[in-house]
Amino acid sequence: MPHVIVKLLPGRSEQQKARLADGIVRDVVAIAKCEEKSVSVGFEEIKPEDWAEKVYKPDILDSPEKLYKKPGYNPFK
Repeated sequence: MPHVIVKLLPGRSEQQKARLADGIVRDVVAIAKCEEKSVSVGFEEIKPEDWAEKVYKPDILDSPEKLYKKPGYNPFK
């Protein structure tokens, strides 16, 4: 039962988010070998000024063992 949460900056349209969710679901079904009905996708919009403390620090710096794709930036440098 994969549940994917996408954290991103505000500004994407509902159509863009729906297309992204559809693409994520297709890939999860194909790669994780599960049924589409068991996949859910949510979006959490984070203000740019909150990104470093609400996303980068807890999800990237403090949890490297959970990270499979590292970003090419560091807002703390």
